[in-house]
Amino acid sequence: METNEIIIRLAGEGGEGVISTGDIFTQGAARTGYHVFTFRTYPAEIKGGHAWYQVRVGAHHVRSMGDGVDVMVAFNAEGYYNHKHLINKGGVLIYDPDTVTPEENSSIVAYPIAFNAIARKELDFFRGKNVIVTGFLAGLFGLEPSSLEGLIRGRFARRPELLELNLKSLYTGYEYATKKIEKRDPFFLTPVEKIGRLVLSGNDAIAAGALAAGCRFFAGYPITPASEILETMSKELPKLGGVSLQAEDEMAAIGMVAGASFGGLKSMTATSGPGLSLMTEFMGWISTSETPCVIVDSQRAGPSTGMPTKLEQADLNHALYGGHGDFPRIVIAAGSVEDAYFRIIDAFNLSEKYQMPAIFLSDQSLSHRTESMLKPDSSRIHVEERLKPTAEELKQYRRYLVTESGASPISQPGMAGGAYVAPGLEHDEKGHVDTPLQSHMVMMPKRFRKLDGAVKDLGQLPRHGAANATIGVIGWGSTEGVIEEAVDRANARGYKVAAVHPKVISPLQVDDLKKFMNSVEHVIVPELNYSGQFAHYIRSILGNDIVQLNKYAGLPFTPGEIFKKIEEVASNGKQRGNSHR
Repeated sequence: METNEIIIRLAGEGGEGVISTGDIFTQGAARTGYHVFTFRTYPAEIKGGHAWYQVRVGAHHVRSMGDGVDVMVAFNAEGYYNHKHLINKGGVLIYDPDTVTPEENSSIVAYPIAFNAIARKELDFFRGKNVIVTGFLAGLFGLEPSSLEGLIRGRFARRPELLELNLKSLYTGYEYATKKIEKRDPFFLTPVEKIGRLVLSGNDAIAAGALAAGCRFFAGYPITPASEILETMSKELPKLGGVSLQAEDEMAAIGMVAGASFGGLKSMTATSGPGLSLMTEFMGWISTSETPCVIVDSQRAGPSTGMPTKLEQADLNHALYGGHGDFPRIVIAAGSVEDAYFRIIDAFNLSEKYQMPAIFLSDQSLSHRTESMLKPDSSRIHVEERLKPTAEELKQYRRYLVTESGASPISQPGMAGGAYVAPGLEHDEKGHVDTPLQSHMVMMPKRFRKLDGAVKDLGQLPRHGAANATIGVIGWGSTEGVIEEAVDRANARGYKVAAVHPKVISPLQVDDLKKFMNSVEHVIVPELNYSGQFAHYIRSILGNDIVQLNKYAGLPFTPGEIFKKIEEVASNGKQRGNSHR
């Protein structure tokens, strides 16, 4: 039987090649023309611990990790016992009988393959076990091994002695699937049109979008799950004449970014929750001195060190309100890998135009998720430059000139007449700290007035789903795809549901949200935190009644979880209390 979509999960010990197997198979599927969507989770330990990788492969656009698992590959007994309950009826279990003894289950197809013995005895190359698994999956589900061979050649181009062993492992696994077992499962990836798609992680997309926006200075300190942004910028920025530095800590990193921006460069740093905490005091200075810069926060489960390698959307309150005193900031959250590319450009544009910090919220799922996307259309990219003073303005330069928009012309070192002090203390139009009370009464509304202009730049909030919906779903960040999939499923079942997904959280598109919420009878807000931070934020502004759906298990929502909540609300009306998972 032919199918055009499969959900595959690989699970085992960290260090067994679980993640690399998933990566190679995913890239190979994308090269064949398929859409892909992945999720990975791994231990915080340097070596060992339980890791798993899930890829959803489809001939059409896939927006989430899906429900359940069609194919389970258990690298060891822990991988089997932790995930066996997720195998869908009619699904597939692939395991090594030397390490896994599965329970009897007539509703699935089981393939016992002695991967360890094949690697040790047939190939004398135990490290190639994961590549044997990759080849086996390709053979079982119809991927041409040539789509994987190029990837392996690229990985081992500088290690010819390992290249040949890994290629032999790949084709050994492929031949086992195609010649030595009887295929009894219904899954097969039929040929699709090969369209040149990129396969990027969220961190890759953030780095690429920042470069396209004109970022030429980056400073950061390694922290999971944001470290790959530092690595990519360190590799790519010098090619464009830019500079990337690893700072001694997060406070130094944001100080360097602020200094580089003062010097005229578009600048960015990237961190996670603990690092954002250390940067918070500096953010107040950045906003008060009206210095553009972008701060990426790839959220992970907290509080404190929390669960460093797990997912959570729990830094929203910090991004919106963190810091002493009142100061404006832009807060943006992307919904997908492709969206991350364009939204980081928006972060730079808004930061540069309105001269304030822009906090870009990603998370462990989005940062490490890989998705296929077409090469970005350059015609969609608009790059904003900061407002520069004219020659006339430089004669009597007032850096903090009070304007209708709140944004003032910003000079850079070397401009004749453009010297100014950028103080954290309250100041007048020239930056002088002389009459702080009077200046404060003028400068506070000037700085916050910039948010009024920013919200006008955002356009209309897009709506997904039924035009005559009775149930509305509002999400933010990386939940966009799974919400849309659940909404489509609900509408196909006869419910009337629509969703909106703000990408700019501050300033919020209040009028559009109010119109949407007033057009439906019930509003559900799914988010990946315990307290319902976005739901509380909307209530504080609009006061509407909201049904919360909160998950804090370190894993993404599935479409089924959100669909179930939609069904509950449709059947029973407003739910009492909130749902936690």
